[in-house]
Amino acid sequence: MAGSVRIGTSGWAYRSWRGDFYPRGLRQRDELAYIAQHMNSVELNGSFYSLQRASSYRSWCAQTPDDFVFAVKGSRYVTHLKRLRDVDQALANLFASGVLELRHKLGPVLWQLPERIGFDPALLSDFFAILPRTTGEAATLASKHDARVKEPVVEAYVDQPIAHVLEVRGAGFGSEAFLELLREHGIGLVVADSAGRWPMLDGVTSDVVYVRLHGEHVLYHGGYDADSLARWADRVVEWSRRADVHVYFDNDADGRAPYDAVALIEEVGRRGR
Repeated sequence: MAGSVRIGTSGWAYRSWRGDFYPRGLRQRDELAYIAQHMNSVELNGSFYSLQRASSYRSWCAQTPDDFVFAVKGSRYVTHLKRLRDVDQALANLFASGVLELRHKLGPVLWQLPERIGFDPALLSDFFAILPRTTGEAATLASKHDARVKEPVVEAYVDQPIAHVLEVRGAGFGSEAFLELLREHGIGLVVADSAGRWPMLDGVTSDVVYVRLHGEHVLYHGGYDADSLARWADRVVEWSRRADVHVYFDNDADGRAPYDAVALIEEVGRRGR
């Protein structure tokens, strides 16, 4: 059975989009609702930098259509500061901070590793083993939060799986052993286009294919031309025959991300998806 296709942007609150993609005069608090009229998903990246408030998650959920999906970027405290070691408390705090308020709109959780973490099978296996795989498991984990969470949410409002995906930037990941490790643990591989800055790995390792388009020629800058978008659309359709596909444009610096997302949606639509 064919999987779903979700296409959007990494974040939505960017100054350079105002008066351009966002109509002049649109209130900042209405930007999410506006972008949700044009795409069916976004990647929440504020959660990477700090614990967000439960009230924010509730508001984001309320502002979007019923079939909208949020991908959630996991905390850099887990990936960049703790470097995946001794992160039980940090994971509990993340899931208690309000993630569960997204309810049925909760999509994959993205874990982005820094360049300084290379391929360490034991480290990755230990990390994968403690990740909650359902909203119920996430609620149980969230109940162990500490005082850093100001508005704890420890209730699973819906019963559904939680998918996890991994974006790598360090050395040693371009091997079949790494892909097999992801498959063993049911973790999706992130296909990341970074203008050649980091390796672009490819492979279907779970029931989710997750794509991050950081820039074709210059990292975070510029847009994807029509030929490039057509090639990505072909890949999206091919992946969707085996998995759910999530694509997020992160080339936000020049304001091209939302336009490219809309264009890719149209390209995929022309292919019958």
